[in-house]
Amino acid sequence: MIAFKKKIILLPLSSSFLLWCSFPGGGGLWPLLFIALVPLLHTVRRGSVKDAVLAGFLCGFLHFIVLLYWIIIVLGKYGGLPWFISLLALLALALYMTFYLLLFVVAAKYIIPSFSAGWVVWLLPTLWVGLDWLRGILFTGLPWMDLGYAFYRVPLLIQIADLVGHHGLTFLAVFFNVFVLLLCSGNKKNGSRSILLISALVLFTGIGLYSTLRLRNLDKKMAGAQHVVVGIVQGNIEQDRKWSPAQKKATVTEYLAATESLSAQKKPDFVVWPETALPFFPPVSPYMFALRQGLKKENIALLTGAPWYEIIGGKNRKIRSYNSALLLRPDGRLAGKYYKNHLVPFGEYVPLKRFLSFLGPLVESVGDFSPGRVETPLVWEDAKIGVLICFESVFPELTRSWVKAGANILVNLTNDAWYGKSSAPYQSLAMAVFRAVESRRSLVRSANTGISVFVDPSGRIFARSRLFTVWSKAREMVLSGEVTFWVQYGYLFGPICFFIGILAGCLAIFRGGGRRLALKL
Repeated sequence: MIAFKKKIILLPLSSSFLLWCSFPGGGGLWPLLFIALVPLLHTVRRGSVKDAVLAGFLCGFLHFIVLLYWIIIVLGKYGGLPWFISLLALLALALYMTFYLLLFVVAAKYIIPSFSAGWVVWLLPTLWVGLDWLRGILFTGLPWMDLGYAFYRVPLLIQIADLVGHHGLTFLAVFFNVFVLLLCSGNKKNGSRSILLISALVLFTGIGLYSTLRLRNLDKKMAGAQHVVVGIVQGNIEQDRKWSPAQKKATVTEYLAATESLSAQKKPDFVVWPETALPFFPPVSPYMFALRQGLKKENIALLTGAPWYEIIGGKNRKIRSYNSALLLRPDGRLAGKYYKNHLVPFGEYVPLKRFLSFLGPLVESVGDFSPGRVETPLVWEDAKIGVLICFESVFPELTRSWVKAGANILVNLTNDAWYGKSSAPYQSLAMAVFRAVESRRSLVRSANTGISVFVDPSGRIFARSRLFTVWSKAREMVLSGEVTFWVQYGYLFGPICFFIGILAGCLAIFRGGGRRLALKL
């Protein structure tokens, strides 16, 4: 018994370590994800409810501190907050994220003894995915690095995302962990091993067949599809000097020079610069003249990030600022714009600012922005562009909105310089890849300091840049009008899992799981 009490600490911590080893930006060894949760689940199955809560807290708190440590860089180095406030913010965020894992382990503790193994192996992944979905929408949502995103480099696995989204890959990972736990438990009350083996065989065979056939089909479609040549420029302008007055003219000059070099590779139909690549308000900036002249010289259209403002009202006029994406014609005239819809709390605006005024320095360097709306794609020739600005690539629903609005290609403008030299740019890339697979759209990602990439509709990554380097590349990208099952119905997979998982937990209590557990306390 004493040995098991020691394991209550060691086993969940080992799960945290395995998760870090499997995630991008950590070890990147994605196969470890299939066993990473087994130590935690073993503790939950063997111990009391108190043991499960302790194990869940240790595993989750350490996991999310390691996963989100870059918050200190964002808030401290670039946000201007004291280090102790930045640290407190990290700890508070890790506690919040851990809360969902605590809900899972407590519910799992009731579910495991109340259902046969044949049910448990399906119910626990359902519950996990449901709680991920809840975390992704509650309080504006924070679906940062759900488990399934770790598979972003495995095309043969991730094709099911066009059916059930990235949540389907999370389901797969948790399913296999539960399968290993139950198969090795030796507890006959949990059901027969044959049922577990059949369940695993059906799930993995189905995924393997679907992915193989879908990849073949996609390759044929892409070979005969309409293409557009897109250029990416990664300017590598560091965040702490980007907004200085002396740097603004140099920034335009550097980006234009890199754009000019693209013509030697392949003449792009349009070029993409990152989020806020123009560190000024274009309507009133003298630097726009040089930009227009450069575009005319190259005879090329440009999609770039820039701050924007609008004056609202009559006598009591208000100025609203936006984090925007601007589509400029080759003559420099504005062809369209999009205002970022999903702003970053405490990064682009301060929620409840009247009560949290001391956090004002966070938004001083980029402005206190207002949200925009997804309306119509930005159109240049045959390309109908759905724009995801920075953090928006984390939210699948925005991609779905763009596809329903008619977008046939996605562009992700981001400024990952905020993260410094941390794991966050790798994780941000991993999540963006799934937006291409879910919607079956090509995705062009232009990042200020990296990682910039081209992603085709199958999720394959091409021409990946390195961090903190100046980089430019042009490539043909597929234009697609397909509307996937995920866009139509599969986006409901998360909420369906939530309601099934909650129902399973309630049934476990009423079927006697609660009474049995009470005897253990």
